[in-house]
Amino acid sequence: MPIDIASIRHAFSEGQVEWRQHALVRLLERNISMEDVEKIVEKGDIIEQYHPSGGLPSCLIFGKVEDKVYHVVIAWNELEKMAYVVTVYTPNLKHFEEDLKTRRKRETTRD
Repeated sequence: MPIDIASIRHAFSEGQVEWRQHALVRLLERNISMEDVEKIVEKGDIIEQYHPSGGLPSCLIFGKVEDKVYHVVIAWNELEKMAYVVTVYTPNLKHFEEDLKTRRKRETTRD
């Protein structure tokens, strides 16, 4: 089942958010505030969804704060209506197209 951005926004508004240690470290390293992440979730869009086997489904949220583009990875527990902030970063052109939303295709090499 796809993750609904409205559900994640509701979880944030209700304080149903857990900040993973990895995300907190990255926020400090990248000088991104928790408030920036909240703004990204509030106004951003889901651009990718992941459904790993054995783990929680997660999504990649694209958003801007003061003209800076960020990606936020959120894992979602539908049963508990809980959002987990996994990581936050500034996307780059090595991995994303000019729109910073579309992941670049990996080049395959043949021997």
